[in-house]
Amino acid sequence: MSTSLNPSKEERGQGQDYASARAQAASASPSNLPEMQEPLSDVLRASKLPAKQRGANVKITIDQLTSLAYDHGLLPADLNELIDLVIAPSFLDQASIAAIIRNLYPATSVNSDLIIKVIGCLGHGKLKPSLSIQAALLKWLIMIHPVSQDRNCFSKAYSVLFNLLDTAALRTYACHLLGLITRRRHVRPHRIQALLSLSRQTGSDPALTGLLRVYKDYYPEIIVGDATRGKGLAFNHPDSQWRERLDEIRQAHAQRRASQSETPLDAFRVARHRLRGTKDPTIPEVHTSHATENSITLEEIENVDGFVRNLERVELPNQLIAILSDPLLQKLLFLRPQAQAHLRACHWLDSCAKDIMAGDSDVHVEDILKLLRNYVWATKALPPIFLALLRELMNTWDGFEGRELILDILTYTPVADFQELLSNIFQLLEHRVLDGKPDSQIQLLDFYNSLLHRWMLLLESSEQKLLAMSESIAHLVSHVNDLCLTLIQTSPCMETNGKILNFYHQASSLASDVHLIKHAHATTVPPAALIYSMFFTPSPLTASSVCSIIAKYKEGFQTAMGAAKIDYTPRHIPEFNGFLMDICNCLWRQRALSDEDTNANGCMVSRPLVKDLSSYVTNLSMGGSLASLFSLSYSPTFSLFAISFLRAVEDEADEQEDLEMRHAGPVTKTSLAALANGGGINLSWDNYRRGVLGFLNSRGMGGVEHLLSITIGALRQK
Repeated sequence: MSTSLNPSKEERGQGQDYASARAQAASASPSNLPEMQEPLSDVLRASKLPAKQRGANVKITIDQLTSLAYDHGLLPADLNELIDLVIAPSFLDQASIAAIIRNLYPATSVNSDLIIKVIGCLGHGKLKPSLSIQAALLKWLIMIHPVSQDRNCFSKAYSVLFNLLDTAALRTYACHLLGLITRRRHVRPHRIQALLSLSRQTGSDPALTGLLRVYKDYYPEIIVGDATRGKGLAFNHPDSQWRERLDEIRQAHAQRRASQSETPLDAFRVARHRLRGTKDPTIPEVHTSHATENSITLEEIENVDGFVRNLERVELPNQLIAILSDPLLQKLLFLRPQAQAHLRACHWLDSCAKDIMAGDSDVHVEDILKLLRNYVWATKALPPIFLALLRELMNTWDGFEGRELILDILTYTPVADFQELLSNIFQLLEHRVLDGKPDSQIQLLDFYNSLLHRWMLLLESSEQKLLAMSESIAHLVSHVNDLCLTLIQTSPCMETNGKILNFYHQASSLASDVHLIKHAHATTVPPAALIYSMFFTPSPLTASSVCSIIAKYKEGFQTAMGAAKIDYTPRHIPEFNGFLMDICNCLWRQRALSDEDTNANGCMVSRPLVKDLSSYVTNLSMGGSLASLFSLSYSPTFSLFAISFLRAVEDEADEQEDLEMRHAGPVTKTSLAALANGGGINLSWDNYRRGVLGFLNSRGMGGVEHLLSITIGALRQK
């Protein structure tokens, strides 16, 4: 039971007035949770009164308080008051205090003053909490260590925490906390001697053995013998469910604040598997031996400032293979390249994969793929030996296990001869992934889209744009053409169309690459069948995006020809001009499906079918011809927007003067003239069509106006 107090009458009066005073303070503080105020005030008031003077059962209020803390977490002001409550003498029983400590979930980062306050209450003393409460507080410090605002505050109190090792009731958690915060500067001869002596006295306590192993990481040549050979504590997380709940609370709080998590991911400290409670015996941890007082090791780096300040002085660890799993070592070798380290990693993975395929290893293939993915993510490169390794793995791969990992890795495939890559890697990949279902085809398209993005970045950043690189990218686009043609048949939906259009939006940048002017065969355009199929889709957004991509290709070709100052006529230009002319004929010239103009292909519709359709439309007696049915006014894709624009113009004109007539639609040049003569709005045919284009542009469909404005002479002059 906590140390008892005998409050005076004055103190009891202060306790009764505490709730109202705290409520006033909390209302002005943004660091309090409103729902927490009443139960917290009641508990704080009850803690100052003996049980007989409370008048109500405080356990019910404590249950309410801990439930709120579990659901929402504690903001800084509430957390600070509860810490003051549990570390100071009070009339609350031990079970109630322990329940409060178990539910001290901080919703934000824990500041250093609060941590120092908790550490200051540890140890022996008349006014200090009981040893069981101190043990609970030590456990809490371990669990909130990752979310502390300034971890240096733990190092400042290292001596205080080390002295707690003499107390058996606190030793386990004290060793765990020391294991988390120990750095090389903390490992001193007198502490090593004290640990060895205490370990012998306690019969090799596992917690002490675990801490000795942490010390040995820094000075392996000093701690020798049997001191660390016993069963050592792995310093697993004391309560994994508590940690998961803390993560949920902090994430929910960050979302409520409409901001990102307050503590960024800590990637500037070496990874210690045993301190995280994870097991990864495959890859060794970072260890640097033969260190001197003047040297800097990776183990001593604690933040980005220390990493940048000591970048040129950091010594490389013993086993460079740790680059596969340690983010900090990956950053170091990325900024200070060491060919030997990457070569070691390549050979190690190659050897490990061969053992797996031979059945001589317990390591799972997916574990190796995760390591490989993390490696290429960090280095932004996929060495040739890894490509050969993946090829061997895919020979026995079922196409499902680790599919996302393999696709992520192959995204970093270096630019090489595409036919060679196709025969060695991509054809095997497609054979394993494609199962005749749209999902696998879309997944493969996403992969090729990411690969194209990386290759385009390499092409744009290359000082010398090599022909081989340009040709490989163009051949990649040509290869994906067939996949896209298949997709619009197996999965004709807006989502699929969007992914296809994203791919060609990237590919259109190739058309404006000045280096490709001398190598016309190194560029490619979307197949005409794909363009026509997507242009005639019922979705106006898709049709507009098709127009936007064609416009980007056209501008790119014009830019390339202007920069080259030569006759630039690649073999695909006639095909491109064909569907460019057909789309303009449909939308603007009212010559849909006509092949009479130069370059026009009539949308690849057979002439007998066009003749039959034209006769059918004529027999309908609807006042229009087949050639005009795909214009802005009649098009099933854009006609609603065209008539909506006209209605808006009429409504605006009607507010100024009453209109005697409104247009019934669809709009034609003749009907606009008749409308003006009959008392309707006076709007010319060209102004009407320009207005419709602007109306589409204002609704996120600017591709139509973009294409027509750079193609139609009248619009270009306007």
